[in-house]
Amino acid sequence: MDDEVFEDYDRELELALYREYRDVVSQFQYVIETERRFYLANEVNVVRKDTEHDFYFEISMTDVWVWDIYRADRFVKAVRVLTFKDVNVEELQRRDFHLPEELSLDT
Repeated sequence: MDDEVFEDYDRELELALYREYRDVVSQFQYVIETERRFYLANEVNVVRKDTEHDFYFEISMTDVWVWDIYRADRFVKAVRVLTFKDVNVEELQRRDFHLPEELSLDT
């Protein structure tokens, strides 16, 4: 496969993923970011776990959408993540999500 064809294919996958995100974001209450993934979820619980010399976070989510271009099914019933890195959890406002016109992908 030609590099340019592969890059075009990859761009199309990214664009399709972004459009899916835009279509589903209003169905979720939380945005969760870890060092490896981006999630939308309706329930999230973050627990700090202490060890003898360090600590980590255990993140449990239910009713989840996973930002992953290569997953066949991005909707997951439950996800559990263990991480030593930062975790960002934001609660979305319960309103319709609208992109500013200048960011719109529809032409």
